[in-house]
Amino acid sequence: MSHWIELNIGPVHPATHGIYRFRVKLNEETVEDVDITIGYLHRNAEKICELNYFVNNTIYFDRMDYIDAMNMELGYLRAVETLMDMEVPERAQWIRMIMAELSRIAARMVGIGALGLDVGMLTPFFHTFHEREKIQNIFVEASGGRQEVNYMSIGGVYQDFNDTIINEIKEFIAGFKGKLEEIVKMFTDSEIFWQRNVGTGVLEPDIALDYGVTGPMLRASGIPYDVRKDSPYLYYDKVNFDVPIAKSKDNMGRFLVKVEELRQSVRIIEQCLAKLPEGPYFNPKAKKSAMLLLKGQGDVFTRVESESGEFGVFIRGDGNVKPYRVHARSPSFKNLAVVPIMAKGSLIADLIITIASVDAVAGEVDR
Repeated sequence: MSHWIELNIGPVHPATHGIYRFRVKLNEETVEDVDITIGYLHRNAEKICELNYFVNNTIYFDRMDYIDAMNMELGYLRAVETLMDMEVPERAQWIRMIMAELSRIAARMVGIGALGLDVGMLTPFFHTFHEREKIQNIFVEASGGRQEVNYMSIGGVYQDFNDTIINEIKEFIAGFKGKLEEIVKMFTDSEIFWQRNVGTGVLEPDIALDYGVTGPMLRASGIPYDVRKDSPYLYYDKVNFDVPIAKSKDNMGRFLVKVEELRQSVRIIEQCLAKLPEGPYFNPKAKKSAMLLLKGQGDVFTRVESESGEFGVFIRGDGNVKPYRVHARSPSFKNLAVVPIMAKGSLIADLIITIASVDAVAGEVDR
């Protein structure tokens, strides 16, 4: 005999990984349906950007995926620079690549650590955050900010790399290689971790494509799509790295893909450091005194590969010093939308792990 209940998870709950409300329809412990409510963190960032000068909007993108701020900045600035036909010096582009990959690693450490918490593994959480802290220290040295960094700017970056920053990055990479394998072993040596992740949260590739899912979620469903490879920006076409995929389509597949992507980010950073040229880190056409006068006209859409997937930015300029229209394509929003499909027919305990494997960031979903 069926026993139907409705259970609320969130909007304030550690397992939701953000301010979401999951209204779960249960038949005993089996999930029959999930209704997701978002909007609790909505800050109207896109409309605020339309009221500000182009140069002043980077901080609002910082606060979208606040765990992966560098890639948010990069997404916005690529659109603005395309609109203004603004060239970025070669050194600045290599610096941006390094910072984007460091930001990806830092964000991934948060996601993997939180996944560990949700399966009852506290120890890996401390180790992942310890590694993330080293990256935060690098960001502080470069920008003065730990999380919302406001480091990249129209035409380049606000501060050049000095010897201290470069040495800190090299030291981090040298130590992180071994530490990553140690962290992964903590997870994979746990029988409980395998039992909770294998076969749960299955996402078929056709469903993923229908919903616009991107990032490690799409790649874990067997589709090797990565903006850095398929539509290269910066100098991603001048470095060697692989796009890992998984065939299992489940939570474990997503974990393994994310881990391998961390290894690839290390490869990219090492190559960037080796190729980092001398030269200006800022386009003199975008001098600080003239920044408020920067104008753009036309429609542009650019995209980057953020930690969560394809992050796109559309800007319409009408020849004014402020954008006429700003819109962000949020990968977390798309990824979160497939949770009801992945969870249907699973146990309520499996839903918690599936939410963790999606790793959606509320600031980017609500914007």
